[in-house]
Amino acid sequence: MKKTAIALGIIGAALALPAGAQGLNMSAFYVGATLGQSEFKDSCDGIGAGVSCDEKDTAWRLLGGYQFNRNFAAELGYHNFGETKASAGGISASIKSKAWELVGIGSLPVANQFSLYGKLGGYRADTELTSNFGASGKDTNTGWTYGFGAQWDPMAQLGVRVEWQQYRDVGGDNSGKGEINVLSVGGIWRFR
Repeated sequence: MKKTAIALGIIGAALALPAGAQGLNMSAFYVGATLGQSEFKDSCDGIGAGVSCDEKDTAWRLLGGYQFNRNFAAELGYHNFGETKASAGGISASIKSKAWELVGIGSLPVANQFSLYGKLGGYRADTELTSNFGASGKDTNTGWTYGFGAQWDPMAQLGVRVEWQQYRDVGGDNSGKGEINVLSVGGIWRFR
């Protein structure tokens, strides 16, 4: 009886080994996209009464990355933040911004198909101020970005994300400087 139990245990372990190794091998290249809402934080502060100002716009991102294992990934992305606009009495101005980013992602699995993650990295942004009264300016700058989110993997190749991310000190002397927050939903596709 004891020999049979040991033999069954060894056979069971041998059969489970490939399945376990497959679950641990999460390394893969992936591509993805997100869509959400950006907020040009504090861009409407200090604007006088009677001025219409909108700090929010649609933001979208294209990204590619490499998943080293279940807990770590690196990601390169292009993010278009949209614009913030102000107008009064026929005069209007807008600030548009976009950025390239490189981030590291640390992920904590909370169940087989669900994980929570944090991201930290750097960006290079282009920001442009335009108006209908002659004022204009462009800035290019670099800075830090960080965020957090949750991911659901309904299948091995597909991941669905919900995340919040902040870009610190976007802009410069010619276009103004401030934080941009983005709340987005998106997906990734892993090449396995």
